[in-house]
Amino acid sequence: MRLARFTTVRGRLLALLVAIAVPVGCVTALAAFAAYRAAAAAIEVSQARAVDDFAVRTRVWYRTSLRALLAFGTVASDARLDSAACAEMGRAAMERVVGFRAFLLRTADGRLCVGSIERGPPEDELAGIAAQLAARPSVSPWNGADLGKIRYDQVTVGGRRYLAILAVSPAATGTALREALLLTDPDLLENVFDLGDQGPGMSVALIGRGTGVVVSRGTDDGDVSWLPERDRVPEGRERWTDLSRAGVERVYAARMVVEPDFYVLASFDQEPEQAARLQFYVLLLAPLVMLGLLCLVYLRAIDKHCIRWLRGIEKAARARSSSQSARAAVAEDMPSDIRSVAEAFNAMVEEQEVRQRRLQTALDDNRFLVRELHHRVKNSLQVVQSYIGLTKRDYRNEARLALADAECRVHVLSAAYRFTLADGEMQPVRVDLFLADVVTMITNLIRGRDQRVVGRIETAATLSVDRIIPLGFLVADVASRALRASPGVEITVSVFDIDEDTIEVALEADRPILHGAPPRLFAGLLAQIEAEQTAAPAGVLLGRWQVRHGL
Repeated sequence: MRLARFTTVRGRLLALLVAIAVPVGCVTALAAFAAYRAAAAAIEVSQARAVDDFAVRTRVWYRTSLRALLAFGTVASDARLDSAACAEMGRAAMERVVGFRAFLLRTADGRLCVGSIERGPPEDELAGIAAQLAARPSVSPWNGADLGKIRYDQVTVGGRRYLAILAVSPAATGTALREALLLTDPDLLENVFDLGDQGPGMSVALIGRGTGVVVSRGTDDGDVSWLPERDRVPEGRERWTDLSRAGVERVYAARMVVEPDFYVLASFDQEPEQAARLQFYVLLLAPLVMLGLLCLVYLRAIDKHCIRWLRGIEKAARARSSSQSARAAVAEDMPSDIRSVAEAFNAMVEEQEVRQRRLQTALDDNRFLVRELHHRVKNSLQVVQSYIGLTKRDYRNEARLALADAECRVHVLSAAYRFTLADGEMQPVRVDLFLADVVTMITNLIRGRDQRVVGRIETAATLSVDRIIPLGFLVADVASRALRASPGVEITVSVFDIDEDTIEVALEADRPILHGAPPRLFAGLLAQIEAEQTAAPAGVLLGRWQVRHGL
């Protein structure tokens, strides 16, 4: 990350913190997710093992019962035993094995051995059950052991439910056992489905295709609300989440036990998944919250121990424009490097103030000298004007007129300095006041008795002293030449605004007069004023010029 992209101290420090916190947050999230997946996988494995365990128990029980039936049938099929002795021996064996209720043995030569205890099914019903089961599909052999055609099922006889095991050997001959049927109590298989420590939140059942629940544990007798809404016969091992018949979402796992009809179905509540999910949220959010708090504390520390003092220095620097006494705050709890910067800033400010005071003193001295110099110039001009006025009394005709022109021009200089130093400081001169004074002086010094000079000045523009003096010379020169050439003439000096930055100066006579070529000095005056001539002298017009004053 290029910290130079961030322009502020806070931005760079925060970017550095984010550059550290984001990888830590990502690693934390990955660790929490890995822990959650491991926990979820462990839960799935545990549930699958529980279903496999019940499937193995069921197979072992059926295989054990089948082997017991075949072993007894092999013994009972001995030709030396008649049907009565066989039945008596079978009843004695069932009394010793708790849960066996009835049996039917049929040899290849047609001998029949039937027995039951506690008012078991009669012989004809047992034969009907054997024929009914033999017509149904047999189960697939386990582990490659061929024990003949085997069928596991449940039947109801006389309102009582039994688990049935049928073994048929079509290839049997002579006295060999061809058909064997055993009925047992469901309680024997229910004992196999002992939940042990997995009882809470778990229900398990052996289910047959078309026959429903064979045995179940974990729910009340007859309660099938935990079963899924749609029956689903597994093809091996399966696990899924579905709504139960009670409308509650549960996790189901199934394992085929006896193909094609019998399978074990287990249902689990979602408390383990919820606990794993809660653990994931805790492992994920706790470090992220800690990182967030760390960011807040970090930002607070930056503001308190860094940004606050930097802003104080910035505020003092900006306040220098309005308050000369502004200083950066210096405190004991400031960081040493920032305090060093503040002290250096204050020292620089103090040195600057010393230099400013010295410069101000020198500037005041210079202003005083300049003001005195201009006063001396103004006084000298007044002395010259007075001297010319006194000398003029001793001359007549052209000499007197030449001295009057000279006195008028000296007055222009004197008036310009008088107006520009009116408040003791050099400042721009108002055009209207200055030209009104010039018109008055022309009237007093140059005008003949039968002549008039009138001013119509309507502007509030100002010009610097360097431009107002040649403007006064221009007006005095044009008016003087017109007054000399035309006895009895009346001259009007007009000044008005063209726009916000331009004024127009015009001189007109009340009658057409003869116009001569202006002196060569006249072009220099126009250049100093920076004026543009908009109309040349002709007829009554003595000249018209535009002067920009908003430069």
